[in-house]
Amino acid sequence: MLRSCSTLVLTGARNLGLLRHGYALQHAAQYSYNSNQQGNYDWKQGVVTASGVAGGLAAAWALWTQPAQAKEEAKKTAVKSAAPAAPAPAAPAKGAKELPTFTAAEVAKHKDKSSGIWVTYQGHVYDITAFVDAHPGGMQKIMLAAGGSIEPFWAIYQQHQKAEVKEILAQYKIGKLAGGSGAAAGPAPVVQDAYAKDPARHPVLITRSARPYNSETPAAILAANLITPTDLFYIRNHLPVPEVDVKHYKLRIEGEGVCFREYSLEELMSRFKKHTLAATIQCSGNRRSEMKEVKPVKGLDWNAGAIGNATWGGVMLRDVLKEAGLSEEDARVAHIHFVGLDQDADTKEVYAASVPVEVAMNPAGDVLLAYEMNGEPLTRDHGYPLRVVVPGVAGARNVKWLSKIMTSPKESSSFWQQRDYKAFSPSVDWDNVQWDSAPAIQETPITAAVCEPESGAQISVADGEVTVRGYAWSGGGRDVIR
Repeated sequence: MLRSCSTLVLTGARNLGLLRHGYALQHAAQYSYNSNQQGNYDWKQGVVTASGVAGGLAAAWALWTQPAQAKEEAKKTAVKSAAPAAPAPAAPAKGAKELPTFTAAEVAKHKDKSSGIWVTYQGHVYDITAFVDAHPGGMQKIMLAAGGSIEPFWAIYQQHQKAEVKEILAQYKIGKLAGGSGAAAGPAPVVQDAYAKDPARHPVLITRSARPYNSETPAAILAANLITPTDLFYIRNHLPVPEVDVKHYKLRIEGEGVCFREYSLEELMSRFKKHTLAATIQCSGNRRSEMKEVKPVKGLDWNAGAIGNATWGGVMLRDVLKEAGLSEEDARVAHIHFVGLDQDADTKEVYAASVPVEVAMNPAGDVLLAYEMNGEPLTRDHGYPLRVVVPGVAGARNVKWLSKIMTSPKESSSFWQQRDYKAFSPSVDWDNVQWDSAPAIQETPITAAVCEPESGAQISVADGEVTVRGYAWSGGGRDVIR
């Protein structure tokens, strides 16, 4: 973790407060800023210099609890940032010399709550009845292994191959499997690798999970340029990357107060004015590895690279909704839902999220239906052919592979809106969490990170100065103030 130093001097630094675009990403020091009516920006990058560095480098950031990185961590990290610890079954009777042995046939009889839900793993038997409701990926997913081995599923969802996940499973051990792992009930299920067709990624990205694929940008690259190159932009996926044939692609608009609409990508591009803007997107778990140095936090071990700044091209969400008939005075509509094409191969659940209607319809909010990133069509990992960009709002609401937009009086009911991406006080843990007691994260707090030199690096001080590079960003249209 970067620690405070005696003096941090921002040489010639000014804060970049692009309130309309909901971000303030500062590459401190002299830069030029030119805006045209389409929202293009030109920058001249500068650096920060620090004097008298003796005890480390400073990075001011707002520490906030964001427990729910669940569906990734939940869905795809078995302890996904949210698995509340369910009560373990009773331990073997005192004095018992060893756990009982069960046959595969006996295990196979335990496939529901009435008989108990048993699974096998590496030659042992586990009664997970008390855990299935708390499973971060949902009961439907874990029940696929009921009465048999979980090993084929863990071979696909490799996020389970973590010590913390195995420790949870160990709580539910009730016996041994006769014949060992090779005797697991029934033939091994055929599990298709839903991630086999994921796109290739640049090797410089720092992989945090392979299935689903999540990676961050090396800190030095973030500090090198205000605009993050597309191939080096962090990737946050919750599910397999869909393959979309743009020839058959349609975006649907439906719900309260609007007329049903359906647009091809070509129709969106031809019927609505194109806008280009620069905006930052950040994963809500960015810098979690630093949080773990303060207090244990479950989730992907992001450093400071789960953030990126790009130029986005597309059409304004406000324009599309107004064309479909939405009135800003319509009291029936309180939320705008975004539904993606990324889908769980087993449960068929799709990724979805929502933002308040005032965010979506704010003329100064610049919520964009983007089909370009850094001047080129979106890549598959970043939402091809269409995604929503909500400047200043948590990355989880910037839904990729957009298939449907719905107007509604209620917030999205999706897992990622209701049981993930929420913040609680430090006194809340997974035994007493009440998900409905906290709102879904929308606007994000300020964060600032030093990217160069890296933490722990040996540096030399020339003329009493050392060059320091990093970023500062504030969501919700707030400026960065030192």
